[in-house]
Amino acid sequence: MDRATNKRDIALGVVVAGTRVGATVGRVALLPVRVAARMPVIGPALRRAGESLAADGHEARLQGRHRLETTAEDVLASPEVEHTIDVAMAGPLTDAVATSLAEHQVVERVAEQVLAEADLEGAVTKALGHERTERLVAEALASPDLERLLVSAIQSRLTVELTDRVLDSPEMQRAVEHVASSPAVRAALARQTTTLADEMVSSIRRRADRADEAAERAARGLLRRPPLPRTSSSDAGQLYAGVATRAAAFTIDVAIAHVLFLTGAALLGLVASLVSELRPEWLVAVLLASGWTVVVGGYFVLFWTAAGQTPGMRLMRLRVAGSSGDPPRLGRALLRLIGLGLAIVPLFAGFLPVLFNERRRGLHDFFGDTVVVHTNRAPLTTEAVEIRGDPAQGMMSRA
Repeated sequence: MDRATNKRDIALGVVVAGTRVGATVGRVALLPVRVAARMPVIGPALRRAGESLAADGHEARLQGRHRLETTAEDVLASPEVEHTIDVAMAGPLTDAVATSLAEHQVVERVAEQVLAEADLEGAVTKALGHERTERLVAEALASPDLERLLVSAIQSRLTVELTDRVLDSPEMQRAVEHVASSPAVRAALARQTTTLADEMVSSIRRRADRADEAAERAARGLLRRPPLPRTSSSDAGQLYAGVATRAAAFTIDVAIAHVLFLTGAALLGLVASLVSELRPEWLVAVLLASGWTVVVGGYFVLFWTAAGQTPGMRLMRLRVAGSSGDPPRLGRALLRLIGLGLAIVPLFAGFLPVLFNERRRGLHDFFGDTVVVHTNRAPLTTEAVEIRGDPAQGMMSRA
């Protein structure tokens, strides 16, 4: 091994010595040319000859480069080179290169260098703002393939599993609890509930108003009488309530009163059953009838005298008023309650005067000297009443 190495060193030394000798001989041989180049007559001719030689050498170099490039292209395009590259890529060379790139972190260093030196944000902004990018995005969104891809992704089992995993995670449960317990959500739900209730009650009011007008028109049409005015100067232009609106309020109040009576009766029955059983049966019936009269009658009298309206009347925006415009006193309220009972007994015939009376008063209103008017509603003018009562006249007035 040492002998082979010494022979190569000797050979290399011989080549270096020969090169030095050649360079010295060349300098000695070119010495007369250098001297002649400095002469006035021979120098320009030698320089022109040197330029000609230099031009020939440059052209020869270009031709040689062109031939070399042509030869390289022919070589690279040959099947043998493709086969050689394919064999090399299929061998351990690719794994060795990949391992070396990973060990030396070449990709990370190149990426850091690019991010540090290149204006990445400007490039991204410019790319997004380019018209070609916008066109490509529009074409992608309009493509049916994208829709099919999204549908298949949504319907895939992996999406369902990921969704279930996210929904079952403790983090999602805490987020849902936090959102549900937030004051903003509670306030929004309260507003939504209130709005829904208001819309329902408003719809009932509108339908009741239309039913009032239809019933009054039909009843007075049978007797060939003109429609009644909705207001009267004697009560400062108050808007009187019709039979349908008052019936709706009365139905609500009767339901509330019966709920109160049944609740009280159930409690008293439970207490009585713990002590002893009431006998005889007629006594139980008398007590129940008396209790019903007290509860239902007290319900109406209490609200008429205290606030001038019952809960049902409040929902329908009605108010009962005496001759002075204030809620009726206790005596008038009791008389009105008696009149209400008498109006109900003959199959509610006591409410028929509401359809014909100018102030829309029923039998119980005559007993108590009261009227039932709308609250929070502007009274209709005489012209509006005439238009609503006579469609042909309304069309002429608008014309």
